[in-house]
Amino acid sequence: MKTDLTKILSISGQHGLYLYLAQARGGAIVESLADKKRTVAGANNRITTLADISIYTTEGETKLQEVFLKMKDVLGDASAPTSKASSGELKALFEKALPNYDGERFYVSHMKKVVDWYNEIKEYASFDFVDPDEEVEEGSETAGE
Repeated sequence: MKTDLTKILSISGQHGLYLYLAQARGGAIVESLADKKRTVAGANNRITTLADISIYTTEGETKLQEVFLKMKDVLGDASAPTSKASSGELKALFEKALPNYDGERFYVSHMKKVVDWYNEIKEYASFDFVDPDEEVEEGSETAGE
């Protein structure tokens, strides 16, 4: 099954990633990817979809989905180092996966979040991502025929 990063959420103050299920009166109904427990993320929580996150590079920004795929190319079937790994180990991974990352704006604290998210996607979802342009292209191809 394809992973849709527009439905995978990071919620401030909460550990782990969540799947968006539905809108609720006071926020959103979400389900933890790890333990499948459902909860309501309140409107006072900062909720971010992984599709909206980009990593600063020297040429601009790279979408998180693309960063995950580059990490997978480097790591193969292995998991990423945990967020408890040394900063040198994390920097070494990103120097291989994203050699043009902007060290002035992409901090080790950010790297820790990205490797945790990578490992959660690897364990509870897949790196076969939904392509947001796919639906548009399919629709335009049939319209042109």
